[in-house]
Amino acid sequence: MEVTRIRALRGPNLWSHHTAIQSVVSCNAQERDINLIPGFEARLRARFPEINAFQPTGHNDRITLAHVLEHAALGLQAQAGCPVTFSCTTQTVDADVYQVVVEYSEEEVGKLAMELAQALCQSALDNTPFDLANALAQLRDLDEDVRLGPSTGCIVNAAVARGIPYSRMTEGSMVRFGWGSKQRRIQAAEIDRTSAIAEAIAQDKELTKKLLAAAGVPVPQGRAVSDPEDAWAAAQEIGLPVVVKPLDGNQGKGVTVNITDKEQLLKAYAVATEFRDDVLVEKYMLGNDFRLLVVGDKLVAAARRDPPKVVGDGVHTIAQLVDQVNLDPRRGSGHSTSLTKIRFDEIAHGCLRAQGFGADDVPAKGQRVNLRNNANLSTGGSATDVTDDVHPDVAARAVAAAHMVGLDICGVDLVCDSILRPIEELGGGIVEVNAAPGLRMHLAPSFGKGRAVGEAIISTLFKNGDTGRIPVVAVTGTNGKTTTVRLISHLLAQQGLCVGMTNTDGVYVGSDCIDTGDCSGPKSARSVLLHPDVDAAVLETARGGILREGLAFDRCDVAVVTNIGSGDHLGLNYITTVNELAVLKRVIVQNLGSTGTAVLNAADPIVATMAGKCKGEVIFFAADKFNPVMTTHRAQGHGVVYIENGHLFASNKEVLQTIPLADIPVTMGGAIGFQVENVMASVAAAWALNVPWETIRQGLANFSNDNDNALGRFNMFAHRGATVIADYGHNPDAMLALVSAVEAMAAKKRTVVISGAGDRRDQDIRQQTEILGDAFDSVVLFEDQCQRGRQDGEVIALLRQGLANAKRTQHVVEIRGEFVAIDTAMDALQEGELCLILVDQVEEAMAYIANKVQAG
Repeated sequence: MEVTRIRALRGPNLWSHHTAIQSVVSCNAQERDINLIPGFEARLRARFPEINAFQPTGHNDRITLAHVLEHAALGLQAQAGCPVTFSCTTQTVDADVYQVVVEYSEEEVGKLAMELAQALCQSALDNTPFDLANALAQLRDLDEDVRLGPSTGCIVNAAVARGIPYSRMTEGSMVRFGWGSKQRRIQAAEIDRTSAIAEAIAQDKELTKKLLAAAGVPVPQGRAVSDPEDAWAAAQEIGLPVVVKPLDGNQGKGVTVNITDKEQLLKAYAVATEFRDDVLVEKYMLGNDFRLLVVGDKLVAAARRDPPKVVGDGVHTIAQLVDQVNLDPRRGSGHSTSLTKIRFDEIAHGCLRAQGFGADDVPAKGQRVNLRNNANLSTGGSATDVTDDVHPDVAARAVAAAHMVGLDICGVDLVCDSILRPIEELGGGIVEVNAAPGLRMHLAPSFGKGRAVGEAIISTLFKNGDTGRIPVVAVTGTNGKTTTVRLISHLLAQQGLCVGMTNTDGVYVGSDCIDTGDCSGPKSARSVLLHPDVDAAVLETARGGILREGLAFDRCDVAVVTNIGSGDHLGLNYITTVNELAVLKRVIVQNLGSTGTAVLNAADPIVATMAGKCKGEVIFFAADKFNPVMTTHRAQGHGVVYIENGHLFASNKEVLQTIPLADIPVTMGGAIGFQVENVMASVAAAWALNVPWETIRQGLANFSNDNDNALGRFNMFAHRGATVIADYGHNPDAMLALVSAVEAMAAKKRTVVISGAGDRRDQDIRQQTEILGDAFDSVVLFEDQCQRGRQDGEVIALLRQGLANAKRTQHVVEIRGEFVAIDTAMDALQEGELCLILVDQVEEAMAYIANKVQAG
């Protein structure tokens, strides 16, 4: 078995809505049926007993090694605790090659699972050992390292429940919610609106206390100190007992509480300076340790934190009891679990000594032994939810403290005997205000119920049910995608929106081109969706990008399929038939939102059938309103766009709008049929997005072939009294559309300049000139700059074969070099003639033609 081309599908894809790892797997004759491998399944199950039973697919009851790899990769992740359920294996046109697709929740974990699954299969084949426990430990450890922690994770989960898209900006806890101009950002439990000044104030504990005191919030007395002797002087001024802590510490690091003599204070000062140079000494306040969580203007959760402790059983030592407590699966070494393991360090030993214990002592049954004086969860403490007990005055004080510092999400640390009464009555005080507070104690407290703090934070970021989404239009098909994308973008921009657009020419934000080249894949689409200026996105979505990586979005608002026709790029990446190509391209239709709209070409039967996969509305378009699909759809009151008597009509049970084709320059009064189709698709998309009809009319009127259409998309020039048309058509359907267009234009003689893309099938290359040979008098063939795997002269020979039975072509010239071919055709042009140049190097060739026209 050979595993090649491992890819991460990071969005909805050909196989599922899930993120997944996709691999190409080659099996030899024996591996195509594991029953032919003696003892293989028994050896496999001995190594991995939990692997699922193998189920045959279709009419073939054989189980291949590729299927085993699929089940092993999924099963290993599931056993490691990853929430994955989907996998599949499909045979390609090659009898010994399969595509294996396995869901992942974390990309790196999914890739490792595939590697380990391959090692497991090989182990069972070779009858060599496989360490299952180690494999699962590797997956668990990696998953814990790369997945979001509980604080950030709860916010993300709340966003997903609201339908808000998200993406991780870093490997850490920085996350982006929403798209374009509606996006918001967080880092752990801190939001983008929180200022750096507010965070700096919260880190400076002395300044925080001054501000809180000025606002009338009770705080403990204390001050910053410069050295150990100054610390002792401060303690005497304040009065013992005291607390020593770093001036800008967090998570309880370097904090020592309840200091009652100079020896303890000097040790505490040394501990604090291990974390920060600046140290604070303040009055130790007796009472319970409470954490109050403020989000926006509300107290949303409260917990009482208790120091880490063990309870004696009269048998085990304190050290053994600590080990037992740390076996609790809720306790981890970091922040990925609801509790943290108790640290048995010097601070813990010092705390034991203060109570008269040593690590090897055996406390009496029921005797409680503290391992620390502070109650931070990060050092092993526990939490009890007390949200329902908080007195309104206490909640108001917490909110006032957060606002005084300027924090949108704030963890307020309160020391008080109880929170059932106002702070002042009990002599308590707020000892700290924390930016980016940990949320674990509120999500999964040791005792009591968890609180929906993630939902509270998301509701602060996105008010009134907003989902942070901008309108997203995805456009796919065989031909017309780029023009349709440009026209839809143009129509949306008429509303004053900053439109982000991707196509085969580049990436555009508003009027600025921010990237060039073929940008019709998911990487370019993501760059638009994540750009903070973009109010709407129109994305050309090519087949290659869907296969490589899946979609860049979880769902779109409008999915446009221009056509499928006879297809293009067939024979590549195991897509060999038009039906397979259609299944791939309909992915955008399957991933429409429930309130979205599919815009489908009713004149293309294979596109029309995609309506059955649409969860939202469908608008069909076709020039002929009597097309059976159109007729049925109209009769049911649904939206259609069609042409009648030189006008474009859009109608449903509530709307009837008409626009003269004479007012749509890009169609040349309706003479260019394929542009009429592009306009119908674009109008339907704008209609689906509720663009006002007056805006649509205005946008159509000021969009032209020359200035607004993409380079290489039926660009027209006047040269010496002749007409020159440059286009990037490169498949048989494009040739038919171009022939239809030029036949509507008067010309004494027609010349075409063409090469062929070597990565197409032989019949596709031949068919292009079979079509052109019946419509053009003269043909100039040229050798493409890049033969894409073909030998020199091979493509021209296929083009020659296509002209063998040409009905019109009388003159054929073969040229080496695209610009030489352009010169040959254009230099021979006479007044009243027409020349169609099918460009290869689009930008360079278009610039060359423009310069030649200008010089002429």
